[in-house]
Parts: sequence; C-alpha cells; structure tokens
Amino acid sequence: MSTVNQRVAIIGGGITGLTAAYYLQKEIKEKNLAIDCCLLEASHRLGGKIQTVVKDGFVIERGPDSFLARKQSAARLVNEVGLSDKLVYNSSGKSYVLVNGKLHPMPGGSVMGIPTQMTPFVTTGLFSPIGKLRAAADFVLPKTKEQGDQSLGEFFRRRLGDEVVENLIEPLLSGIYAGDIDKLSLMSTFPQFYQVEQKHRSLILGMKHTTPPKSKGSKTEKPKGIFQTVSTGLQSFVDKIEEKLVPGSVKKGVKVEKIERKSEQYHLYLSNGETMVVDSVIVSTPHAVTQSMLSHYPFFDFFKEMPSTSVATVAMAFPQSAIKKDIDGTGFVVSRKSDFTITACTWTHKKWEHTTPDGKVLLRCYVGKSGDEAIVDQSDDEIIKVVLEDLNQTMDITDSPDFAIVSRWKDSMPQYTVGHKDRLETMKQEMAKHLPGMYIAGGSYEGLGLPDCMDQGEAATHKVLAFLQQQKQKSVVGV
Repeated sequence: MSTVNQRVAIIGGGITGLTAAYYLQKEIKEKNLAIDCCLLEASHRLGGKIQTVVKDGFVIERGPDSFLARKQSAARLVNEVGLSDKLVYNSSGKSYVLVNGKLHPMPGGSVMGIPTQMTPFVTTGLFSPIGKLRAAADFVLPKTKEQGDQSLGEFFRRRLGDEVVENLIEPLLSGIYAGDIDKLSLMSTFPQFYQVEQKHRSLILGMKHTTPPKSKGSKTEKPKGIFQTVSTGLQSFVDKIEEKLVPGSVKKGVKVEKIERKSEQYHLYLSNGETMVVDSVIVSTPHAVTQSMLSHYPFFDFFKEMPSTSVATVAMAFPQSAIKKDIDGTGFVVSRKSDFTITACTWTHKKWEHTTPDGKVLLRCYVGKSGDEAIVDQSDDEIIKVVLEDLNQTMDITDSPDFAIVSRWKDSMPQYTVGHKDRLETMKQEMAKHLPGMYIAGGSYEGLGLPDCMDQGEAATHKVLAFLQQQKQKSVVGV
C-alpha cells in the first residue's frame, strides 16, 4: 500500500482561499491526516480586496472595511488566529438617504428598506403621500405566484411601489452589490424576503413578525452596531491567518494557467513552467479567472457572460476645522435618481472611532455602479475633485484634504443576475460528474460579503476531506 500523502491545491489567496487553507490545515494537524495542502496565489500578496493603509495615525481600508456581526464565521476566525482583543463594533448613529439634494434620515425600524414600524415610515420626507399609499398596498396584495427566480426590482416594485424602491431599497441594496436591482437575482441575493412573503403574504407584516425587537440595554450603555472589524485593520487579520499556515505551503506570484483532470488526479499548469499534480482542488478565484483555467470544460462557459461592475473608494483625511457644516450621523447612501457621482459616503471617524486621530476627520466615499462606471477610469485628481463637489452639496468643506487615497477595483463586483442560482446548480452537477474532487467557492458564486466567502471556504474544506476519505477507502478496497 502506498504511503504517499494525498495532495490538495487551493487556488486563490483571497479571504475564501485563506479560510479554506486555514481550516484544512487545522483538520490535518488535529487528526494527523496524511494530506499535504498548498495555497497558490497569482499576485505577490494575500487577502484579495482586503488592503489596509496605516498612515499618520489613520487606519484606512481600501476594500471591505467590516463584516456583519450576526454572521459569526468572521469573528470566529478572528478569535482563532488570536485577534479577539482587536475585535470592535461600529458606533451606531443616524444614517441618511440623499434624495433630491437633501439628506433624509433612514426611517426607524426599516430592515434593508422594508418598514417594520409605521410611524417613521408615514412621517418621513423620503416619499410622497402617493408613494406611501402605494407602499401600503403591500398589506392587501396577494403573495407572488412565480415559483422561479425574479429580479429584486420586480419583486420589491410589486410589493412596495417605485418610490420606496428608488428612494430607499435600491440605494441600500445596490450599495451592497454595486448592481442594477432590476437585473439582480432575488433568489441569489435575498431569498429570505421571498420566503417571508410566501409565509406571511405581506412583506411588511412578515418582516415585522420575524425581526426581533432591539435590546434597549442600560441607559449608560452605548448600543452596539451591527458590524464588526479589526481595530488594527483587516490586513492584520489576513497577515495573522498567513502566519498560522504551514511554512512553505503558500506559493505567491504563481498563476495557475490551466487545470486538467487526468487519471483521477488534477494537473495544474503553472506560470513558472511547472506542473503540479494533486488529488483535490478548491478554486476560489473570480469567475472570469475560473473560466479561463477551465475553458476546455463547456459547463463553465456561462461565466463568460456573467457581468462584473468596477468601483472605486476615495478616503480623504481632513483636520476637524475643515468641516464647517457637520452632520449628526455615520453616513449616507444616494438615490440613483439624484444628480450625484458618489453612491455613498461613510463618516468613518464617527462610525469607526479607532480609525482616526483626535482632531481629524476621515470620509470614505464610493463611486462606480452598474451602467455608470466611467468615473473609475478617471485620474485620482479628477475623482477627488468630483467627490468633493458632490460632498459640498450637503457639507461645507473649506480645505483640501491632508491626503486622499483612491482605490480602484476593476470588474470586482460580480453580478448575480436572474437565474444565477440555477446556472450554478447545473455547473455543480456537471462538476460532480466530470470533475469529482474539485470545488468552487468565493465572491462570484454564493455570497460576496466576507462571512459569506469564509463560509464557502470552510464548506469546501469539508467537501475535500469527505472526498479524500472516499478515495482512500476505494484505494484500500482495491489493494
């Protein structure tokens, strides 16, 4: 009987691949498994879109800045790698929607734009009386009859009308996906809303019934926010995960150009001319890269048509004295119908106190959305100028920033268009037939938030271990 270790390759060193490598190596060590695990990353750094700049006392995230606290996989891994003392919640505060040049407070009790309390919704200036009346039709409309997928826009317009969608739901949801909600898939992004409607008929009543009341806590205790991050920056989280990996198990600057299955093993053809032969593969690359590595398998062809949106973030540091018209809140999103280039702005110094030295202000703005991505290709100076012009329609900023950091993310936001879930399911069925032992995970597939990517990475490790165990048993039987 052969004593050669089974081999696993994880392709892609973003948070999905890192999570998979960490948990797979942990299982190997704890159970003393005869498995070797290698992580391959085409660039010279790990973490993907997670990048942190620490400068002049500021902690600035160039990509994602936090994760939802209720999705526990991220905080669990933060604790695993020894950063539990650096885990912090955001400061809760007012957030706004910019409509017709005016900032409107987010209606209290709304969940992703869906009202669960009537008084704030009735009294808000976000909608006209006719818009509010149309939204009230949700109480009497029958539940959706369609059994297949539909767009987010189609679903919410039917339930709540155009005004609520365009002035509240669309800015919130497209802010997450940088997409067009009239093309984004309901079942791949927020299937829970469909399930609530199917169970309770009224979306408003259903969300009111299923949303737990907020804990009041003590009068002296600050309410916790719904997001968490690492106070030393998310890059420090990536670095800690990398430190925990087996020495020599990470190969950076090595691109996988092609993957082929031969004689029940996978041959990975690398950019350095080498060929790596492994028993199982986790592919955690963006969909376009995945398709290019596996272009000879036609069931990945739909990835050629899957769109991605380009976005940019603009972080600007100011002295506090530069902001002449301050606003009581932590940020705002922008209605698509507004004449603004920015799609959102976070007053980072208020939302994340650890990011900003005393006496300073840190603003982080977002540009780029589906159908309007040209701004991302402009020069840094032009982007900063446009962003400041937008901000000065709601704030009075008298000085230039002490410094600004523009981060461009080309084709970085995968778009889960209608039918995405069914296309993925068909692909998985074909993979099970033709590529057993290969698993796909990451932001292009089943959730693009950090915890979603981490969940996919961890789930892939369980599938790999189950597959390798099956292969080992077959080998023993065959001896």
